[in-house]
Amino acid sequence: MLDIKFVRDNIEEVQKNIEKRNVKANAQLVVDLYKKKNELQLEIDELRKARNDNAAKMKQKLTDDERAKLIEEGKTLKSKISEIEEESKKIDMQYFEEAMKLPNMTDPTSPVGSEEASIEIKKVGIIPEFSFQPKDHVTLGEELDIIDFDSGSDVSGNKFYYLKNEGALLELALVQYGITFLVKKGFTPYLTPDIAKASILEGIGFSPRGEETNIYSIENTEQCLVGTAEITLGGIYRNKVIDENNLPIKMVGFSHCFRTEAGAAGQATKGLYRVHQFSKVEMFIICHPEKSAEMLETLRGIEEELYQSLGIPYHVLNIATEDLGNPAYKKYDLEAWMPGRGGYGEITSTSNCTDFQSRRLNIKFKDKEGKRSIAHMLNGTVVAVPRVIISILENFQNEDGSVTIPKVLVPYTGFEKIEKK
Repeated sequence: MLDIKFVRDNIEEVQKNIEKRNVKANAQLVVDLYKKKNELQLEIDELRKARNDNAAKMKQKLTDDERAKLIEEGKTLKSKISEIEEESKKIDMQYFEEAMKLPNMTDPTSPVGSEEASIEIKKVGIIPEFSFQPKDHVTLGEELDIIDFDSGSDVSGNKFYYLKNEGALLELALVQYGITFLVKKGFTPYLTPDIAKASILEGIGFSPRGEETNIYSIENTEQCLVGTAEITLGGIYRNKVIDENNLPIKMVGFSHCFRTEAGAAGQATKGLYRVHQFSKVEMFIICHPEKSAEMLETLRGIEEELYQSLGIPYHVLNIATEDLGNPAYKKYDLEAWMPGRGGYGEITSTSNCTDFQSRRLNIKFKDKEGKRSIAHMLNGTVVAVPRVIISILENFQNEDGSVTIPKVLVPYTGFEKIEKK
C-alpha cells in the first residue's frame, strides 16, 4: 500500500506509474475517497459533540417544553449519526478496496513494457551439447520411475504428481541443501505453516478472493493455503516494532505452495513446470529503508551462487514493469536452461518490495531516538523444487538414460546417479 499523503501530493506520478505497470487502479479516485472519508469523520465528530452537549443540558433544571425539545433534538442527532456512520463505513470499505489496487512505485532502472521487454543482464554456465537426442523431464521421470503423473492425476486431479524413489530423495536433498546454504549466510531457518489468514495474504499483496485470485481459500473460514513462505514469514512481524539494532532480519523458510492457476496445456507448462502444489525454500528480509537496494543485490547474488554450485546454466533478467506484480519495486528473475523447453525457464525470482508490504502489515522499526518508521521488505526464491528437478534431469542426462547428480547434492542424496531400475 502506498502512503496516501504521497499519493495525494504526487498524483500525476502515481497515475503514470499505474499506466506504466498496466494495472487497473485510479489514483484520483483513491484521493477523492480519502477526502470524503475524512469529511464524513469530521461530520460524525461534530454531531457526537452536539449529542454530548444535548445530554449535558438534559441534566439541568428544565421546563417540560425545554426537556421535550431536547429529547427530540437528541433523537434527531442519534438518527443523523447512525445515517452518516453507515455512509462512512461504505466509503471506508470503498477507499480500502481502491487503495489496495494501487501498485508500488517502480525503480527507474526497470524496463517499461510487458514480459518481452525484460532485459537480460548476464548469462552464466555452459549450455550442454548432447551427442544424442535429449529427453525432457517427463520422459526421464517416467523411464527412471521417479515421477508419477498418472497417479497424481487420478488421486488429486490434473497438475498434481508423485515423486518417488530417487525423485523423493532428490526433493529432500534440495530442500536440505538450500536451507543449509542460507543458514551459513546468516539466515534463520523456519518451517512455516501452509495456512494463513486472508488478512495476512492481503498484507503481503495477494488477492485471496475474487475472480483473479490464484489462491485456494478454505471454505467457511478466513484462512487460505499459502502460495509461498513469503506470506507466513512476513506475517510474523505484523503490527510489530523492531529495534533498529536488530535489522536486518534475515529468514529462510520452507513451505508447501498451493496455486489454483497451473497454466494452459502445452510444451512450456508441461510436467513439473507449472503445478498446483510444490515445495519451495524462500528467503525473506526486513531491513532499514536505506539498505533495501543493497539487499536486493545480495539476494540475487545468493541465488546465483547457489545455482552456480549446482552447475545449472542460467541467465538473469531485469523484469519489466508489467510483469512485476503489485508489491515489487524492482525484481530480478533467474531463468535456467531447460533442454526440454529448448530455452530458458524461470527458476528463481527476487524482489525489493520497499515499504509496500510493511505499510499494509504495519511493520515498523525504532531508531535510537525512539522515532518509528516503516521498514522495507524483500523476498527471494532459494529452491522452487519442481523446476530445479527439471533443470537437473534435463541438463545432466546421459546417453544411457541415467542422470548425474550435482556433486554438492551427493552428500544429501546418498547417490551420484539416477539409473534405470
